Amino acid sequence: MLQGARIGKGGCAGKTFRARLLRSNPTGTRDVRAISKASRTLISAQERSDVATDEPLMASVAGRYASALFELATEEGKVAEVEGDLAKFQALCDESVDFVRMIRSPVISSDDQEKALDAVLTKAGVGSLTVNFFKLLAKNRRLFAAGDIVRDFQSLAARARGEVRAEVTAASSLSDQHVADLKAALKATVGKDVALVQKVDPSILGGLVVKIGSRMVDSSLKTKLESMRFALKGSA
Repeated sequence: MLQGARIGKGGCAGKTFRARLLRSNPTGTRDVRAISKASRTLISAQERSDVATDEPLMASVAGRYASALFELATEEGKVAEVEGDLAKFQALCDESVDFVRMIRSPVISSDDQEKALDAVLTKAGVGSLTVNFFKLLAKNRRLFAAGDIVRDFQSLAARARGEVRAEVTAASSLSDQHVADLKAALKATVGKDVALVQKVDPSILGGLVVKIGSRMVDSSLKTKLESMRFALKGSA
């Protein structure tokens, strides 16, 4: 259940957690420390739970955080804004090794990560809701899941629009025509409109790697060359 009305058997706790996570106060400002205090117990309990669930997204740390953010963004009418903010965050990760090192480093304190995220994301034009969400991740030492949270939020947003999220990796940026052609081909395959997330990875050399959910089609030149190299070794 991608829109997350409950978390495992802790339905009420899940609803309370998502309702309180990042809640605005009456003056319109947000107190990250108060948010963290209010939600820490609930999120820790969910992370310790090993109850089986038929909701794969909600069974993961990233899925629960993404669902919480999605529910709040929906309540505030900011799904498109937050989705755009998360794309900016992902772009920063793709463009800056130092930024990725900062959010992943276990030796940098959560306070320093919060300050750095506040400065960098605000400068990048990311909205306060998303900035405070990432500061909460830093507070809870969950920044390691940021990439998966972005992916899961995009999946939730796509599902709400009746779309399917697809991730395409190419050696260089695709032209608008290539994107349109790929969307049309994927729509013909899955029978739904496709929300396409593009990534650039020069190491694949050429071709495309397309992922839809757990399915992947790898037509990259790198994989073809590796397969050829393996075959040549086998015949030697």
